[in-house]
Amino acid sequence: MDEAKGLNKNATRMLTGFIMGTIAMGCIILGGVALFLLLVLVIYFASKEYVKILEHKGFYPSLKIILASEALLAIITYFDRVEYVALALIICTFASFMWVLFKGRQPYIANVATTILGFVYCGYFPLHLQLLRDLNSAQYNDGLGFVVMMFTAILLTDVGCYYAGTRLGKHKLAPVVSPNKTMEGSIGGAISAVIGALIVGTFINVCFVEIPWYISFFVALICTVFAQIGDLCESLLKRDAGVKDSGNSLPGHGGFLDRCDSFIFTIPVMYYFCKYFVFSHDILNYVKGLF
Repeated sequence: MDEAKGLNKNATRMLTGFIMGTIAMGCIILGGVALFLLLVLVIYFASKEYVKILEHKGFYPSLKIILASEALLAIITYFDRVEYVALALIICTFASFMWVLFKGRQPYIANVATTILGFVYCGYFPLHLQLLRDLNSAQYNDGLGFVVMMFTAILLTDVGCYYAGTRLGKHKLAPVVSPNKTMEGSIGGAISAVIGALIVGTFINVCFVEIPWYISFFVALICTVFAQIGDLCESLLKRDAGVKDSGNSLPGHGGFLDRCDSFIFTIPVMYYFCKYFVFSHDILNYVKGLF
């Protein structure tokens, strides 16, 4: 009976993952409005889950301020007007303080801080996916290939960590935050990510546009490192709040935050890596100019 339940759970998880992956990849390929609507949907549910997690801890961030701030940031990123991001973050931070000032609910400092963290962590970080998808240069028409490479590396990181950790795991990676994660699993995830990114990079290289192998290698390293950090950071939030899953919206996966935690930190890091080191060489040229 337990074995049957395990199989049903794995089957449910695989089916949910397949449906989610198909929808996400379709929206990424289409880009534009389709990707924007996907991000809005994910950010909305992730933000609600985030607020519930913090309420378990006794903090009360404002969901309304978080969603309003994310809406403003989403419009800015959709129209690629990044010059307004600093102004938007200042306005949203002021709004967080004003909400606590007039709401008058304890704990004041924690409520302000967790509201600001909410629209940055659940909103602004993931919204970089729109910016990454829309990157372009003389060599690369857009960022689609790098988005696909990133998704492949992250998914294979999760798979590699699970199977390597299950079979070979002996040394704990972060026992206080996530007791089940091991160093062997982490290494297995990294190896899987590198192999996957190199395969995707080779396919793009043969069929579309030239991508040097070392770019694919660095993409894999960035993705696997920050995917695992993102996973651990979400586990940190849940453990501190005393909850197991962020929600139950996705059968077999928990909540949206549980499924997207590996992407939240990786997406902005990938965007800035591609923007300044792959699509252009602004930073490298600046460093060379210093000498």
